[in-house]
Amino acid sequence: MTAVTVDPTKTPGSTTMTKEERRVIFASSLGTVFEWYDFYLYGSLSAVIAAQFFSGVNPTAAFIFALLAFAAGFAVRPFGALVFGRLGDMIGRKYTFLVTILIMGASTFVVGILPNYAAIGMAAPVILIVLRLLQGLALGGEYGGAATYVAEHAPDHRRGAYTAWIQTTATLGLFMSLLIILGCRAVMSADDFNSWGWRIPFLVSILLLAISVWIRLKLNESPAFRRMQEEGKTSKAPLTEAFGRWKNLKVVLLALFGLVAGQAVVWYTGQFYSLFFLTQTLKVEAQTANLLIAASLLLATPFFVVFGTLSDRIGRKPIIMAGLLLACLTYFPIFKGITHYANPALEHAVASAPVTVIADPSECSFQFNPVGTSKFTTSCDVAKSALVKAGVPYENETAPAGTPAVVKIGATSIAFGSEASADGATPAQAFTTSLTDAITAAGYPAKADPKQINIVMVTLLLFVLVLYVTMVYGPIAAILVEMFPTRIRYSSMSLPYHIGNGWFGGFLPTTAFAMVAATGDIYYGLWYPIVVAAATLVIGMLFVRETKDNDIHADY
Repeated sequence: MTAVTVDPTKTPGSTTMTKEERRVIFASSLGTVFEWYDFYLYGSLSAVIAAQFFSGVNPTAAFIFALLAFAAGFAVRPFGALVFGRLGDMIGRKYTFLVTILIMGASTFVVGILPNYAAIGMAAPVILIVLRLLQGLALGGEYGGAATYVAEHAPDHRRGAYTAWIQTTATLGLFMSLLIILGCRAVMSADDFNSWGWRIPFLVSILLLAISVWIRLKLNESPAFRRMQEEGKTSKAPLTEAFGRWKNLKVVLLALFGLVAGQAVVWYTGQFYSLFFLTQTLKVEAQTANLLIAASLLLATPFFVVFGTLSDRIGRKPIIMAGLLLACLTYFPIFKGITHYANPALEHAVASAPVTVIADPSECSFQFNPVGTSKFTTSCDVAKSALVKAGVPYENETAPAGTPAVVKIGATSIAFGSEASADGATPAQAFTTSLTDAITAAGYPAKADPKQINIVMVTLLLFVLVLYVTMVYGPIAAILVEMFPTRIRYSSMSLPYHIGNGWFGGFLPTTAFAMVAATGDIYYGLWYPIVVAAATLVIGMLFVRETKDNDIHADY
C-alpha cells in the first residue's frame, strides 16, 4: 500500500499547495463524508426507527423516544471529543481517524442486523441506544481531527476555502443517505421498506467502512503535528492545558457561546427540523419530503465553499454573524411559507375553522413521556394527543376547575363525555372518534395532497434555510482552528464544537417537537433556535475577535 507524502521542505507560511497535499485533503474529506452518512441514516429514518424499535408505546411517545435516541448520539459527542481530542493531540491525527471510523462503521452495520422490538422486546431499543452512543463517541473525535488535519495542510490565506470542504461533508453525508433511502423506496413497496428494506442503507455502510479505512490508511501525519513531535513539543496533558488554564478556557467558552451554539441551531433547523416539520407537522409523504430536502441540499452545498472562500477575504466573523441575524429575522415567515406551499389545505382549515382546546389547566400534562410508562387519560390530554397526532394546530383556553375538556373547531364544539357509547367504545375513544370526524369535516387534511404542493417554492424556501447553514457553518472550522495553538488544538476546538452541535443542535428536534405538542402552535418550536442564535449573535459581536490573519503554526 502506498502512502501519500507531504513535501518536508515546505515552509509553514507558504501560500501554495502541492499535489500531494490536495490529495490528503480530498482523502480526509471523503472519509468524513462516509462517517456523516453513517450518522445521518438514523435521523433520516426516525419515523421507521420509531415503529421498529419503540412500538411498545403510543405513536407520539414512540416518535419522541426515537428522537431522544437520535439525540443520545449527540449527547455523548463532547465526551468523544475529550477522549479522541486527547489522543489526537498526544499521538497524532491519523491514528485517531482510524479508530473513529472503525467504531462508527461497525456500530452502523449492527443497526442493520439488529432484531426489532417485536422480536426481542426492550432489548432492541436498549441495544439501539448503546449503538447510538458509540456512534456519538466516534463522531466526537472525527470532526475536530478532520478540521485540524485539513487546516494544518492548507496554505495561509486559504484556510477558509480548504476547510470549507470539510464543512460540505456533513451535508453530502446527509445527501448520500437520502439518495440511498430514496433508491430503496423506489424499488420496493412501502410495506416492504418499512418491514425490512430500511435495513439496506445500514448494511451498505460496511462497504463504505472498507473504503474509508483504505483511504485513512493512505494518509500521513499532519506536517504541523509531525514537526512538533520531532521537536518534542507535543502536549503531555492536553486536557489540562486546554481546560484547566483560564487563558485557554475562556477562549473555549467564547467559541461555544459566541460561535458554535448559534451555528448548531441554524444547522439543525435547516437540515433536520425542516424535514421533521414537513413529515410530522405538514404530513408530507416521506419520499416527497426527502426529495425536497435533497434538492435544497444539492443547490446549496456549493455555497459552503463560496462562504469559506469569502471568509478568507473579509473575515470569518462577519459571515457567521450575518447568517445568525438572517435566521433570527426570517425563520417564522419562512416556515409559514413552507406551510402555505406544502399543505395549503391545512393553512386554509386553520384560517376558516381554528381549533381551541378549552380545558382545566390542572388536567393538561406536558406529554413528554419517552419511556412510555405514564398514561395520559384526562380529557385535556386525550384531546391534545388526538390533535397532535393529526397535525392540527390549536390554541388553549382556560376552563373552570373540574370542567371536562371541550374542543371548538370553528363553530362546532366537541365535548368530552363521561359515559361509554352505544357500540361499547370508552369515553376517550368516543371523544377521539367524534373529534376526528369534526376535524375532517372542517377541512383539515389527513396528509398533504401531493398535487397541491408547490415544488418550486418549497424547494426555494428550503434552499434559503440551507443557505443560512452554509453561512454559519462554512467558515466555522477555520475560525475554530485559528483560535487555538497546535499542541492542544484538537482537544480545544473539539469540545466546544461538539457541545454546541451535540447538545444545542442535537436536542433541537426533540425540544421543538415537545414545545409544539405542549402549546399546539406548530411554529412555537422555532423559538428555540431563534433564542439561541440571538444570544450567540450578541456574544459573538461583543467578544469574539476576527482570526483570519492568525498564524496557526505559532506556539501561543
